[in-house]
Amino acid sequence: MEYVNLGDVATYINGYAFKPEQRGKKGLPIIRIQDLNGNSHDLGFFDGEYPEQVEINTGDILISWSGSLGVYKWNKGKALLNQHIFKVLFNKVEIDKEYFCYAIRNSLSSMSQQTHGATMKHITKKDFDNISIPYPNLDEQKKIANNLNIVNKLIMFYEKELILFEQMVKARFIEMFGDPGTNPMGWEETTIGKECFYIKDGPHKSLSDIGKENGGHPFISVRNIVDGYIDFSTAKYISDEDYADALKKCHPEKGDMLYSKGGTTGIAKLIDVDEEFANWVHVAVLKFDKERLNGVFFENMLNGDYCYEQSQRLTKGIANRDLVLSAMAQIKMYRPPIKHQQQFADFVKQVDKSREEVKKSLEKTQQLYDSLMQEYFG
Repeated sequence: MEYVNLGDVATYINGYAFKPEQRGKKGLPIIRIQDLNGNSHDLGFFDGEYPEQVEINTGDILISWSGSLGVYKWNKGKALLNQHIFKVLFNKVEIDKEYFCYAIRNSLSSMSQQTHGATMKHITKKDFDNISIPYPNLDEQKKIANNLNIVNKLIMFYEKELILFEQMVKARFIEMFGDPGTNPMGWEETTIGKECFYIKDGPHKSLSDIGKENGGHPFISVRNIVDGYIDFSTAKYISDEDYADALKKCHPEKGDMLYSKGGTTGIAKLIDVDEEFANWVHVAVLKFDKERLNGVFFENMLNGDYCYEQSQRLTKGIANRDLVLSAMAQIKMYRPPIKHQQQFADFVKQVDKSREEVKKSLEKTQQLYDSLMQEYFG
């Protein structure tokens, strides 16, 4: 297999260092890294003279080389490229654009290992140019890109299915109970404090001092509450002795509610597994009367806009954000009759069955994609 260095494949034009005062509300949009990866909704515009080479148009390939490394196909019309992003000019060798993008994505892990800088990670132009990629003939490139496109589209399909399941549950909640902000059905109004006879957070241990390997008991932090489940795969572990001490401070059990109170606040997760674990200070445990409040309903109530927005207003601090327990108890909610809550929980259970099947299909398809990337690019 022939290989070629990225520096010999194309010319890479760096964006322009627009100053903050140059960002206005009219003209051409200024595209930053956060505007490419979906982390920003604060577009700035420039209405003036600019270097011709930083203009981008639909179909251009862009590579962010600082902070968050990534490759993107631009599809939103004429715009201007900010610094720390390359525009790729395919003017050196014959190469398929789709194949090039997949080759770059495969090289991102290597690029990350070569990043420089303590706070803003970046890859130098020299290191970037010297990264080599497989270079088969053009027909083979197109064949590889087509195969990966098919699998990638299937992955995107399954991901959209999962989003639709989430939207379906939210829609069913509103259909059954109405908008919590207006409570049009007149359900009994209450608060977390009134519904929970136990609201406690975990011990304040330094996570850096806790083991990462399996052994002992999982110690759950906010980062382990992910996409509607408790992710034990990334949990740190504490000793039997520390676990016993942690349970004296806070004792999570199956059927209780976890509620994030530090950093990323206002995220709820019902404990629906038998795994024994302890929780960090930034995670609260809520215990409640199961004859009055169904856990699945309660989780969806807390994660809905009405309760979440309250949690954000009650969260204090900027760098060290904290939702104190007394403020958490003030969060307003409503409580329909338990039979209606159970009907909603039964619906969610059926949706979850379908969601799990889609997740399994997504995992298998992702494994296929990864194996093909390994086969094609090593």
